[in-house]
Formats: sequence, structure tokens, C-alpha cells
Amino acid sequence: MITEYINTIMQKAHYEIIEEDQTYYGEIPWCDGVWANADTLETCRKELQEVLEEWILIKVRTSKVIPSIATYNLDSLLCHN
Repeated sequence: MITEYINTIMQKAHYEIIEEDQTYYGEIPWCDGVWANADTLETCRKELQEVLEEWILIKVRTSKVIPSIATYNLDSLLCHN
């Protein structure tokens, strides 16, 4: 379920090339603070996924709501204290 959730979000990520240094910037707008910047698109995608995974772990640890995406609702699977 978590892998499917991450894959679904990653498919909706937004990427662009930064003109000044020709690097790639990627973000997931509805996940505050989830962004990455790298020399190649592939590296940017990998870094963005790592940031997303860490973001999810922080949400779980701090009992914060994780946004639903498509048919995936991680919040309903997690035990919040």
C-alpha cells in the first residue's frame, strides 16, 4: 500500500529546468516542503522520492495527517496516538 501511494504521488510530481544553472527542480505541491534539485532528471526524481519517503515518516512519527491521493488513504491504515 505505501509503495503504491508513493508511486502514485511520484507520477503527479512537477518537474522543470532551472534556466540559470540548467539543473532540474521537482516538487509535489500538496506535500509542503517536498522538493528536490539535481543535475539530471533521473537524479532529481530519486532525490524527490527520498524526500517524500522521509516526509511520510515524519508525518507518521508526529501523528500528522497524510493527504489521500487517488484511492490511497494511508491515514486510515495508521495508528495515531
